[in-house]
Amino acid sequence: MIEANVGDRLVDARGRTIGRVDAVYADYLLVRTRGLLPTDLYVPRPEVNRIDERRLQVAKTSAQAHEAWHRPLRRAPHD
Repeated sequence: MIEANVGDRLVDARGRTIGRVDAVYADYLLVRTRGLLPTDLYVPRPEVNRIDERRLQVAKTSAQAHEAWHRPLRRAPHD
């Protein structure tokens, strides 16, 4: 399993930035996407490879990564 750090940049298969690692857990990385409406992606650690000191890469496009690893809330936490 790769070593990941908060702040590392996650890129897609084409080298385009998906987001930055916001938290590191035993079996997944919490990645905050960039853009006007950032979302959280829960990326399984076995899916990630290190390509240099500050960049990690997955073998999916940004759209595929969002579809596979975005977990929106089903309802508001206060309901």
